[in-house]
Amino acid sequence: MRLSQMAGKEIVNIADGSRLGVVGHSDISIDPSTGEIYSLLLPRRPNVLNVWTGQQELVVPWDAVRKVGTEVIVVELDQTQPRLRRFL
Repeated sequence: MRLSQMAGKEIVNIADGSRLGVVGHSDISIDPSTGEIYSLLLPRRPNVLNVWTGQQELVVPWDAVRKVGTEVIVVELDQTQPRLRRFL
């Protein structure tokens, strides 16, 4: 699947039914040598908790993606555990 085919798809967490964002408004962490996707990096919606924790983005590991549909990407993500951004 090409990145352009993922643009505009809503990302939904199957664990709690929350809408996490849209692929067009996010970044993707990839391995430049292989093209393997590591994670989706979604900007967090502003709220009180973000001010206290300082987290400005939500990291969705690619192995948390369960299904890529025509309009939605379904992920299974436990948001109670913080995720660290993987840098290359």
